[in-house]
Amino acid sequence: MNSIVNLLASSQIGGFWEFFPVIRVIMCVFIAICALFDVAVIILQPGNSSGIGAINGQSETFYSKNKGKTFESKMKRLTVISSIILAVCCIVLVILSYIAG
Repeated sequence: MNSIVNLLASSQIGGFWEFFPVIRVIMCVFIAICALFDVAVIILQPGNSSGIGAINGQSETFYSKNKGKTFESKMKRLTVISSIILAVCCIVLVILSYIAG
């Protein structure tokens, strides 16, 4: 870890740390946009009503067999992807801020 800090602090990089405040603002804006997108995707997801079918006596239907192609599964997949992107961006921002000191 110390060699990475020395490499980034050296003059061979060419001024990365000179533009770090701009990079930090861009990262913060990107994180805010990702967070708002994540909240919007979570709000748009339909409710999980898997237990209601057992009350009515319904069995497995064609709809439940092809659940991977539905709107609900696409929204869940989009939620996972956007949450991972948000977490990675936050970790990168913290690491860069720690290195910049």
